[in-house]
Amino acid sequence: MSFFIRNNRVKGNVKRKHNGHFENRDKSTFTSKGKKKNIRKSIPNDNESISSNDEELAEENEKLGLPEFESESETEETIQEKRIRLAKKYLQQIEEEEKDRAEFEEGAVAKRLKDEYLEEKGCLRKIVAAHYIAHKDPITLRCNAHKDSITCLCLSSKGNILYSSSKDGSLVKWSLKERTKLKVIKGKRKGQDGMKSINCMAISTDGKFLVVGDGGCKDIKVFCGESLNLLKNLQGHRGIITGLIFRKDTHTLYSASEDRSVKVWNLDDMAYVESLFGHQNGITSIDALSRERAITSGGFDGTVRIWKIVEESQLIFNGHSGSIDIVKLINEENFFSGGDDGSLCVWGCLKKKPLCCISEAHGKDENNGQPNWISSIATLLNTDLVASGSQNGEIKLWRCGDSFKSLHPLFTIKLVGFINSLVFTPDGNNLIAGVGQEHRLGRWWRIPEARNCITIIPLVQNKTNK
Repeated sequence: MSFFIRNNRVKGNVKRKHNGHFENRDKSTFTSKGKKKNIRKSIPNDNESISSNDEELAEENEKLGLPEFESESETEETIQEKRIRLAKKYLQQIEEEEKDRAEFEEGAVAKRLKDEYLEEKGCLRKIVAAHYIAHKDPITLRCNAHKDSITCLCLSSKGNILYSSSKDGSLVKWSLKERTKLKVIKGKRKGQDGMKSINCMAISTDGKFLVVGDGGCKDIKVFCGESLNLLKNLQGHRGIITGLIFRKDTHTLYSASEDRSVKVWNLDDMAYVESLFGHQNGITSIDALSRERAITSGGFDGTVRIWKIVEESQLIFNGHSGSIDIVKLINEENFFSGGDDGSLCVWGCLKKKPLCCISEAHGKDENNGQPNWISSIATLLNTDLVASGSQNGEIKLWRCGDSFKSLHPLFTIKLVGFINSLVFTPDGNNLIAGVGQEHRLGRWWRIPEARNCITIIPLVQNKTNK
């Protein structure tokens, strides 16, 4: 049984628009008045001259207002030639980017190509966690527009722009360097338009699209990443949107919902592609990197699932004893999960059981003796550094051991409130936390002394050991 539902594909001769005319695969052209004209009157046989046929095509195209015809011998490019041309272009781009860096090392291009290859294979692992020794005083960003708990944060690929959202439906764009607000969209009020609540959002790698899960209408709102102008409402989910992520370097969007489905969207066409089913409970989070696959946590169904889009199959992982509320990839082969059982688990894609599991990673609640929930996880991609946040306001940094088979605590940062979202800046110099009085997915209880705010935590590294 397939777990994927696709749109019906159009069969037969597909029409495409070409310079104001609709052209069929049989090379027939329809003018705006609907009259059919043949661009090619006949296919030349072996005895006819190719050049004379080219002249006929040129004359006919001129009458129809089409571009001047070029023979295939002038324009044809072999697959090998195209690969070489694109490879040279990519190498030139990398050289220019590396030269723009402050320190240009010999062999930087070769090193970057090697890292990209290892990253694609899921084998790139930079050892950096041991250099992190402490943190400086946290810096608080407060915004009057966020009147309720901060639910999610996302960073631009360069790490200079931060987006934050709240349970009250407000959305704010920040300059991280200046620590100032660039744009504010307020939440819905009586008699006013706006979003009722936001549980999740994501930014495309190129910063073109910002997508937000509107909890009021169960739609995905697509904004321009630069201006925050609304571009499109994507409809289809029947439950609240709980997770959004772009496939890296593409405009392919994966969305997860309480309706237990994952949907795939193409934002170049603003179109729905397919649905993925399998979870037995509402999905709580989703993540993805470069590969054509997504990873989700299924809440109280106790599973983490990897959806292989191309193969139309899924891998199922079991390991937690309660609701799995968060899942996060650190590379293409390894990921982390956490939930209300207080366990922080490390997984490999090839094994159905955790490679490592830290029970009660954030201790127990003093009031009821239950493990503190893990409400957020952040990973510094392709390294050994991980951060986890809990309901008790604790943020812990961890170092992954060899082959991700162990976790070692580095240090703890104490705040007040639910740590609903965590994200590292790409350079690893800062950890940003979204703090709220309530959990991002519910209103089970409230911490009145907490402040709904964004906290920037500068991290201290021992550079002498690098």
